[in-house]
Amino acid sequence: MNPRILVIDDEQPMREMLQRLLEDSQYEIRSARNGEEGLTLFDQETFHLVITDLSMPGMDGIEVLRVMKNKGPNVPVILITAFATIDTAVEAIKAGAYDYITKPFEPDTIEITIKNALAHKQLVDENLQLKQRLDDVEKKSHIIGVSPKMEEVFHLVEKVAPTDATVLIEGESGTGKELIARRLHQQSTRADDAFISINCGALPETLLESELFGYEKGAFTGATTAKEGIFKAADGGTLFLDEIGEMPPALQVKLLRVLQDKQVLTIGGRKSFPVNVRILSATNKNLKEEVAAGRFREDLYYRINVFTIHLPALRERVEDIPHLLNHFIKRYNKEFDKSVATISPELMRFFKNYHWPGNIRELENYVERAILMTEGTHMQLSALPDDIQQAYPAGAGGQNDTFLTFKEAKENFERTYITELLERYSGVVSRAAREARIPRPNFYEKLKKYGITPRRKETHPSGT
Repeated sequence: MNPRILVIDDEQPMREMLQRLLEDSQYEIRSARNGEEGLTLFDQETFHLVITDLSMPGMDGIEVLRVMKNKGPNVPVILITAFATIDTAVEAIKAGAYDYITKPFEPDTIEITIKNALAHKQLVDENLQLKQRLDDVEKKSHIIGVSPKMEEVFHLVEKVAPTDATVLIEGESGTGKELIARRLHQQSTRADDAFISINCGALPETLLESELFGYEKGAFTGATTAKEGIFKAADGGTLFLDEIGEMPPALQVKLLRVLQDKQVLTIGGRKSFPVNVRILSATNKNLKEEVAAGRFREDLYYRINVFTIHLPALRERVEDIPHLLNHFIKRYNKEFDKSVATISPELMRFFKNYHWPGNIRELENYVERAILMTEGTHMQLSALPDDIQQAYPAGAGGQNDTFLTFKEAKENFERTYITELLERYSGVVSRAAREARIPRPNFYEKLKKYGITPRRKETHPSGT
């Protein structure tokens, strides 16, 4: 696709000249007679670059520039004018213009400027995409746990990740099996290649087969074009088969053949092709029992189960709950612009004594709701749904129904203390740190730890 450029100028000869010049250079051009018309086009279509005159009736070029920078900050804008001054040039650059060109100009001058601007945009876009991918990786692979059972999981991941061994990840729904699969991929030699996940229980048999193996044009009614399967797409990388215990018997046979031969035959295809894919699988079923009942092939079970990682249920790793709570509170404080900093002892007892049939996924759901329901900085039991409070009263049937641990109580105190100190000093960190006699860098570390965002209060002179 050729770069698309929007030209805004109230003079028709200038618009036509730029259009002829730029179309000869293989750019797609749209033009507008004034700022308002240009902004309408900018909202309706995608542009890689904008060229606008500075002096126009109505909105001038600086106004257009400022609005466009709010709407599309990564789209470079070049200003052109016949009345150049140092002040206007400085104003244009401060407002975010990529460059400032004075009329009359040589065609080579503006062509070079355009090429440089488009190259700059491409670099910015690539950096943003890379940052987004890194952020996505961080979010998708962030596993929280300090309990002995999770330490054992991390140890197993570290040992098996660098190999190409097939791994079966066992655990109840909501325990984070896909997070472990992603961690295995990211710590492997395939980390730079694709990680593709498919839920074997979420698709009907025919569709699952098409997704996995692909098909040729005309292989069945409706196959008007050929389709590449997931095995082909994951070549060189990792394929994660979630809920593999739900895979129909006929597909189990085809999967076994791929694992044995490392060859894939598309639906309707006549010749198989080689694939180099690492297989990670997950299940919330007991596959040994499924094998004994005849619902899962024994030979496939041994193929996918070279190495097993068992993820404990949340009720088996209660010591991780405060850390998970801290993580989710930070996330949803940021998402919902909230400032929850502390949890009541009653609510903490509920979180630690509840049996969590939905595991971490259920815990996150409750925290998200509680953040939305909480006004102020202190989250209480009343933020949870009434039916849950009634069915599972805080303190019921557990060892933790009297006290928090010393560490939890200390962290609760620190959150409350820092939040109230910032409130007293109107969000001014330097004053709060000085009052607490804590070095400012250490104070910032505590803000980061507890997900507290200082909120500066505006002060006004008396009488205004």
